[in-house]
Amino acid sequence: MVKEGVLLGFSGGMDSSTAAERLLSEGYRVIALTIDTFGDGGMLRYAREAAERIGIEWRSYDAQKEFRREVIDYFTSEYLAGRTPAPCTRCNTHIKWRILAQLSDELNIEHIATGHYFNIERRGDYLYVAKGADLAKDQSYYLWGLSQATLRRALTPMGSVVKEQIRERFDNRSESMGICFLKGQPYGDFLRSEGSSIVSGEVRNRQGEIVGKHDGIALYTIGQRRGRGIPEGMRVVDINTDSNTLIVGSNSELYKSTLYIDHCTIVNTEELLNADDITVKIRGIGRNPETYVRVSPHLTGYKVFVDGGAWAPAKGQPLVFYRNNLVIGGGIVVGFE
Repeated sequence: MVKEGVLLGFSGGMDSSTAAERLLSEGYRVIALTIDTFGDGGMLRYAREAAERIGIEWRSYDAQKEFRREVIDYFTSEYLAGRTPAPCTRCNTHIKWRILAQLSDELNIEHIATGHYFNIERRGDYLYVAKGADLAKDQSYYLWGLSQATLRRALTPMGSVVKEQIRERFDNRSESMGICFLKGQPYGDFLRSEGSSIVSGEVRNRQGEIVGKHDGIALYTIGQRRGRGIPEGMRVVDINTDSNTLIVGSNSELYKSTLYIDHCTIVNTEELLNADDITVKIRGIGRNPETYVRVSPHLTGYKVFVDGGAWAPAKGQPLVFYRNNLVIGGGIVVGFE
């Protein structure tokens, strides 16, 4: 007996192809949707042929204008403002999952899914994004912005999959890594190709002394220790966009005990403010705080106290709250001290 339909975000790669096969094996009617963000005819043919091999219906959606507005323009403006953007998080919330939900409504399809490695768990009246079984590939950090309405109709075919167990079946398929629209080029080159004005300026230490010259603040981020103008043994500890100046200092200056976030999506506010076992991630890969945090309301967002400090938080980065394997919310870092 065929179950309900599923609109599956589909690139034709190993993850989305495996997701399609798993959904089929569970009896779902799978409709593959390739979201075209670049006008890439080769990518569309690749996805269509993969769908044909699996034996599922295939559709495409032209999201070039939306992707430009919501992701690329955001990416460039954030870097030019001295912040560190998270384009993958924004794309998931504002492009991929939103389009899947919108089109599934138009096509009268019950469920939506992607090839992301994560799970969904219910606790009482709430649904939570949860870590996938493959912790090395877990993508829960990038999905903190999904709404309850989205989670109610979402399926997680890759939640129990360990990637190494499927990789050997896809020897000839490349794995997408990094920021897709950069296509392997340094982000500074991309910013220049977009016509961004990148102006060199001074590098100063905490005493205000000029210690070097930078190539443009958009090419640096908090914690960086390599690059023109950064003295040996020092790191970028602050970015002053008003004066187009980089401030450098010691690694110890990068630890911040108080972070401020805004533009939040929180599952249960009472839980966030009262639980005593909350941890945070401020980057998908890399150094994250290992201690519990305390949270209190602050203006339109929250104030997060991190015992021992968080290393090198940057304005623009997502901060994601966890309780064990559950994502209980997240927001964008807007300040720290």
